[in-house]
Amino acid sequence: MERRRQFLKVAGAASIVGLAGCSGGGDGSDGSDGGDGSDGSDGSDGSDSEPEMTFGGDGTVDFGISPSVPQEDLNVQYSPLEEHIGSYLRENYDVPSDLSVEGTIGSNYSAIIQSLGQGTLDIAETGPFAAALGVKTGNAEVILQRYGYGGWTYKSIIATPNDSDITELSDLSGKTVAFSDRLSTSGALYPLYSMSSQGGLDVGELPEGNGSQAEFDARFAGGHVGSYTLLEQGQVDAAAMGGFVRDTKTGPTPDEWQEVATTLHEDEGLPRAPIVVSPELDDDVKSAIQEAFLEGPDSIYYGADGEDGTGDDLWFSRVREADQEDYQSVIDVADELGVGTDIFNQ
Repeated sequence: MERRRQFLKVAGAASIVGLAGCSGGGDGSDGSDGGDGSDGSDGSDGSDSEPEMTFGGDGTVDFGISPSVPQEDLNVQYSPLEEHIGSYLRENYDVPSDLSVEGTIGSNYSAIIQSLGQGTLDIAETGPFAAALGVKTGNAEVILQRYGYGGWTYKSIIATPNDSDITELSDLSGKTVAFSDRLSTSGALYPLYSMSSQGGLDVGELPEGNGSQAEFDARFAGGHVGSYTLLEQGQVDAAAMGGFVRDTKTGPTPDEWQEVATTLHEDEGLPRAPIVVSPELDDDVKSAIQEAFLEGPDSIYYGADGEDGTGDDLWFSRVREADQEDYQSVIDVADELGVGTDIFNQ
């Protein structure tokens, strides 16, 4: 990737906030050689330099974080990444000297995508389905894909309690089923598609609408672990979620999972979640953000304690360039279910 370095040298650039400094003092103000063009001889006053980058019209990079893991963990997990983005931009681009990166936890995927479209968020981590709809509606642009849990793809599962008499998808007729979020790929979109195409169930207008036309009762938990928790507490007959809830320590441990749940259905090969930016940003700003991620050290994924393999690590460990085409399979499934932009009004 072509580098766009303008090297604004600022003291203390490793700090994420409270930064102050200047760009140097070589202005010839002592009159020793008149090299500042003050006599009008050449007009070299720097007026031909490129304008300073801004993010959403201010000196803050607003980073939206989706509710994909327990919210109490998000700030400690993302703080090193946010700090890296801020320091990288300050060191390598002409940006405000007090540029900061501020993470905002969204109430759901829809809120994140709409905020990107409105320009109140500059960048966000989100799910494939939410990103695909964001692209379709002009609210977001995909710039990166994340790698996690050993691959660039992941799984969607539907689980039942161990003592359940439900043995196939068609048995979910008349039952109560938990889903993670209306815009969750693994926690709603793929499970609903499988329930319809393989289980022969009428899903009504889900994931849009209130689910009144579906032949089962749908409950949206607001997150993958939340969906599992409803199953664990006996409040639902089945629960849809990302396979990482079963296979990792995100929520229950694998041993705890086995004591509670059985996998009823599984879909594989879902493209892992992207990083998206607001279409309101200039192209050079989008490229700068993308570059900040691509050139980040491994430590930005280790969480606030700076140690790999501890409880505050991010779920993903690297990124690569991506665009809408990488998520076409998700768009196709959404089209099969007839999902439109009305889902943002739910």
